[in-house]
Amino acid sequence: MKFFQLHHYLKTIPLVVLLMFCTTLSAQVRLESICTLHGHKEVRLTGMGLVVGLDGSGDGGDAGPTIRALATAMKNMNAPVIDPRELRDADNVAIVMIDATIPKTGLNRGQRLDCYVSSYLGAKSLRGGRLLISPLQMADIRDERLVGTASGALVIEDASIQTKARIPGGIVLEADLFQSSQYLSQIVDQSTGVPKIRLLLDESHSSFISARMITEVINEAFAFESFDKQHAQAVSPSIIDVTIPQTWRETPIDFIAEIMDLKVIAPHSMSRVQVNTSTGVVILSGDVELSPVLINHPNLQITIGGATNFIDGAQFRPLTDEQSTRTNSRLDQLVQALNQLGVPREAMIEVLRELSRSGKLHAIYEEI
Repeated sequence: MKFFQLHHYLKTIPLVVLLMFCTTLSAQVRLESICTLHGHKEVRLTGMGLVVGLDGSGDGGDAGPTIRALATAMKNMNAPVIDPRELRDADNVAIVMIDATIPKTGLNRGQRLDCYVSSYLGAKSLRGGRLLISPLQMADIRDERLVGTASGALVIEDASIQTKARIPGGIVLEADLFQSSQYLSQIVDQSTGVPKIRLLLDESHSSFISARMITEVINEAFAFESFDKQHAQAVSPSIIDVTIPQTWRETPIDFIAEIMDLKVIAPHSMSRVQVNTSTGVVILSGDVELSPVLINHPNLQITIGGATNFIDGAQFRPLTDEQSTRTNSRLDQLVQALNQLGVPREAMIEVLRELSRSGKLHAIYEEI
């Protein structure tokens, strides 16, 4: 086991805290928690529309696009406007952008979806407004299909931002975007004649170690399918290609379910320290370690590993377990000790910053 010491001097009386860390049981994580499937993606919808019923907070007659859009809408409703100047006092109308996201799991024709609207001209507030029926299409402008229609009463979610709102269930889908054949062609690669799927590791777990670990788990799980054939192959630190075995080619969805249900023990992730300097929040991810180092900070002296040190004439000897092979200490234990000693958050951030600069903090250090 490994120890390190913190010496915090208050009223000339030293307070010493000895910290010990121990190995915890490794957790099993499903692949679906750290991987996504290539082609299995969300669908973005977008459109433009008119919000009416505002209490004088709309774009008004000064916004030409709004007036022209209102005139076109009235014409489509058999109420043509002969002269657009007749609408110069229409300050209860605003033109808005509409956007929504269909989840990866998909929705079908007739189902409803929330949408968001945002004013982009001169409207001061969308409170109390209602969106007229507006068409929506794919974010890809080359696809001109009518995917859905949006309408309904606006709900202001953030009182400090009156020009953005949500419409709960405001979209009715008019098309099926996840038809079986089309969907399978997006997630199963048939270009080589042998069906394959591609797993994409999320950013926090992308590494050569993780790719190798997951590849080994998949190959071991499906070894019975074709004896020594390797079904999974790591292409990069974040990409793993998996060939669909012969017995699963008629049911690729079932095979994908089996893959995503596989578990890896303690998947490797990049060690990272994120510090929010404005709020003082410190987030540690991964196994963040510290090399032996001596830190001498005003009212705070820290000895982490290393040999005997002399500080202000006093001798401190780190305690170690002779049987231990670990040479580094854990940062989470240091942060916990600093909290217990009541060290100001600014001083803690300074210590973390200097540890990173000196190369003794073995992690990606970020300040936001």
